[in-house]
Amino acid sequence: MMPVLLTTDILIFLLIAVAVGFALYASRHEHLRAPWRSVGRSKVGVAALVVIAFYLVIGLLDSVHFHPPIKPTAKSAELVSDGGDSSAPSTPDARYSKEVLSLLDVWLTSLREREEKTFSAPFATHLFVKEAIEQPDGRVVRDYPRLKYGGAHLDDPAQRTLDILWRGLFGLLLGMLVWTVFSAALTGILARRLRQSFGDTARQIIFPRMPIETPIEAPAANRIPWRVVLITLAVMLALSFIAAELASKYHILGTDKVGEDVFYQSLKSIRTGLVIGTLTTLVMLPAAVILGIMAGYFRGLTDDIIQYLYTTLNSIPGVLLIAAAILMLQVYMTNNAEQFESLVQRADLRLLFLCIILGITSWTGLCRLLRGEALKLRETDYVQAAIALGVRHSTIISRHILPNVLHIVMITVVLDFSGLVLAEAVLSYVNIGVDPTMNSWGNMINSARLELAREPIVWWSLASAFMFMFTLVLAANLFADTVRDAFDPRLRSAR
Repeated sequence: MMPVLLTTDILIFLLIAVAVGFALYASRHEHLRAPWRSVGRSKVGVAALVVIAFYLVIGLLDSVHFHPPIKPTAKSAELVSDGGDSSAPSTPDARYSKEVLSLLDVWLTSLREREEKTFSAPFATHLFVKEAIEQPDGRVVRDYPRLKYGGAHLDDPAQRTLDILWRGLFGLLLGMLVWTVFSAALTGILARRLRQSFGDTARQIIFPRMPIETPIEAPAANRIPWRVVLITLAVMLALSFIAAELASKYHILGTDKVGEDVFYQSLKSIRTGLVIGTLTTLVMLPAAVILGIMAGYFRGLTDDIIQYLYTTLNSIPGVLLIAAAILMLQVYMTNNAEQFESLVQRADLRLLFLCIILGITSWTGLCRLLRGEALKLRETDYVQAAIALGVRHSTIISRHILPNVLHIVMITVVLDFSGLVLAEAVLSYVNIGVDPTMNSWGNMINSARLELAREPIVWWSLASAFMFMFTLVLAANLFADTVRDAFDPRLRSAR
């Protein structure tokens, strides 16, 4: 396969590198390490983090793109061997499709390729609408035809309920088997770290308040609520394996108007939501941090200019600004269609542009907070002493101001994530969000709204998008509350 580097893919892995770098930096500074230890001791925080981790794994799998290889045939004359890239190998035996896939697409090949004719309800064996069906005796009757893939393995559709139960039970057993192996490995690692027996460690995880004599370092390590982590992991693994087992034979969330599996669309939409929530932060942070600290530290004319800038920007309706930017981008892409090799690259540019616009319109709130904090920190004794000693302003900002406002930056970033995910859904609903060809929860809701007027109602696309988006936003909000409580100095002093 030939790798394809989309712009958002590069930024995603850059953001991962920044997060790893920050983690290493925080591990060397107690004032940052202590709040994160508090987050790790929160039952709600670790449970939400496990759920978010599942979303992150799916999003990362969907961020590794490539051109799949194809066998050279006469029919593939329209396909290029190296995608137009002269640096790629060009041999008669190595030909690549113009189609751009991801690792998630490969993993979900069965869901991606199993397209029905039109709507079908969750776990259905027949289409949702009647069609003219020709009988063996030549008669034509209107009835619900059997699906091409959903439940096609059943000789009699009446066996569906029993088959679903057995497959669900088998998926549950597989999930519990994987969970058992993981739990045993985790217990063994903790037992070795705490220098105690496997049984004592297992009992301490199951009954965290059980008094067991352990080394001095054990109590600090055991403050992590491992039982909550394992319970949440068991639920997520059970649901994942049950869904995987049932999805291999059924459309567990139904199909849409063109017969595409809704479960596949929901999983593919995870990357879009994560990209909107994270890359927008990457765009917003530099301007908010730099301008906010400069306004509060330098004051005077610098403060007036920065205040005028974000006040003016806040006066512009955000939706109108986003709509104008997206329309200009559409005009550019239409007039320069030759610059885009595939629809995926075209949709990726629009997604990146949406992140930039959302970042431009969302940095002002954090900038205000940092300005106020910098104004307060500037009057502290150690900053005034550094100024009196002639220390350079850049040194004072990097060593005294910035480290003391990182908790505000962290709290704001985590709290804004869920709002940005919801913003994508709202913008796509009014057709100024991501490209219509890109899977997103907003596009699913936008395409499903017209089907709510049908009789009977086609409800599953809307319900699926709501369920996946609700789970992610709820987990993000719970984790954000934990981070806020851990990093807020007033709450830490109250405890």
